[in-house]
Amino acid sequence: VRLQVQNVEKPLYRGTFHCFQSIIKQESAFGLYKGIGSPMMGLTFINALVFGVQGNTLRALGKDTPLNQFLAGSAAGAIQCIICCPMELAKTRMQLQGTGEYKLKTKNYKNSLDCLIKIYQKEGLRGINRGMVSTFIRETPSFGFYFLTYDLMTRYLGCEAEDSYVIPKLLFSGGISGIVSWLSTYPMDVIKSRLQADGVGGVTQYNGILDCVRKSYHEEGWRVFTRGLTSTLLRAFPVNAATFATVTVFLMYMRSEDDLRECEPGPVIQQPSSL
Repeated sequence: VRLQVQNVEKPLYRGTFHCFQSIIKQESAFGLYKGIGSPMMGLTFINALVFGVQGNTLRALGKDTPLNQFLAGSAAGAIQCIICCPMELAKTRMQLQGTGEYKLKTKNYKNSLDCLIKIYQKEGLRGINRGMVSTFIRETPSFGFYFLTYDLMTRYLGCEAEDSYVIPKLLFSGGISGIVSWLSTYPMDVIKSRLQADGVGGVTQYNGILDCVRKSYHEEGWRVFTRGLTSTLLRAFPVNAATFATVTVFLMYMRSEDDLRECEPGPVIQQPSSL
């Protein structure tokens, strides 16, 4: 977030590693966890919604095909925006608060919930849904590629329930899925972050998505749409590896042996769609 929204004329960070070093030096290790309350509150509901909607949508579509995997994933991505957008707004505002300060002298927001309450009091529902359209544009195809890639990877690796390497295979498939998912719509994530950070400090720069794209490109060139990509991908692999593997293994063990069809040699693996 900090790399995505920093001022190009007066950049605070030269890259991912320098940003990491600077935060620890200037704000202590706790600076790395600013805004953690928002994901802690929202991610449980988001993942439950995403995997539930994706599985039910795929069953409604009837056939487990690559196209249906993409459509089911896209449907899940679109619906979870209702929770994702306010959650990421609070996370972004908290992460930008007190940039470069070891001990905050003044805090606009005490925590993520306080942040959303204050934004609502000042701007109403429109305020806490700032960036909803850009979030929707990012999340819908992103989750489509997310589930499609996972399905293709697990089929390609030939996952089988009795395979002693099934866990590493699931972890690898989930990690690759996360990377592909982020790469597919990353420029829109930069725009979303800039729109949600807009207005911090009382200065508003952008009138909307197209205005943000135009001004960002005009001032910084095409590279602006790749800002923060390295740190995003470094995070994406372990996070999504753990997410997919946990969901898959949990549901595999929750099912009876007669019902277990996630890892078969025919249509090899069908999680999480069939789970």
